[in-house]
Amino acid sequence: MRFKRILLKLSGESLASNNKQGIDEKRLMEYASQIKELAVAGVEIGIVIGGGNIFRGLSGEDRGFDRVKADQMGMLATIINSLALNSALESLGQKAKVFSAFKIESIGERFTKSIVMDALKNSTVCIISGGTGNPYFSTDSASALRAIEIEADVLLKGTRVDGVYSDDPENNPNAVKFNKISFDEVYKKQLKVMDLTAFTLCKENNMPIIVFDMDTKGNLLKVMKDNKCGSLIS
Repeated sequence: MRFKRILLKLSGESLASNNKQGIDEKRLMEYASQIKELAVAGVEIGIVIGGGNIFRGLSGEDRGFDRVKADQMGMLATIINSLALNSALESLGQKAKVFSAFKIESIGERFTKSIVMDALKNSTVCIISGGTGNPYFSTDSASALRAIEIEADVLLKGTRVDGVYSDDPENNPNAVKFNKISFDEVYKKQLKVMDLTAFTLCKENNMPIIVFDMDTKGNLLKVMKDNKCGSLIS
């Protein structure tokens, strides 16, 4: 394996698959199966999941919600997704535990670096929910923060696109894929990888990012073995 410890960022929308909202059970189990495959191989795995399949804070603000309350609703949505993934992993016999950025004792333990690090070393998949615990921060920012805190070797951003392109490949068939690109080049070309806060956190803390297609079964293991899978930003 290329990396010993990873932080995997999953989008809530991907969990919904073609349903656009809610959780698609088939997609959930596909994700869980891929994650277990890595854990069995000895990779230490931290996970941050978005909540956009249930509620997205920014969209709530557009509909008249108070921004802070909307973001709090989005944080709770990430907890629902985290519990679903935790249950799926345990159904496959994989040890997993949900941690939260804020107190929610009956559901998950409060995120503490030392406790999470011990769990990782004990072959437990650690699902870190609740975003950063603060409004105005996305789950991209949460994944960057947690990757740095748990001293991950890499932040793997699982998307429905197989890497970073010069333009949106879903709209522009002539878009060019970058197998490897620097943080500075991404800035210069104004490529949309993560929000600026998250991206800057990774750049300033030398946290490499690999963007890859998580929705294709087997790609998670492939990106851990093949440097041609996805796009590396470093």
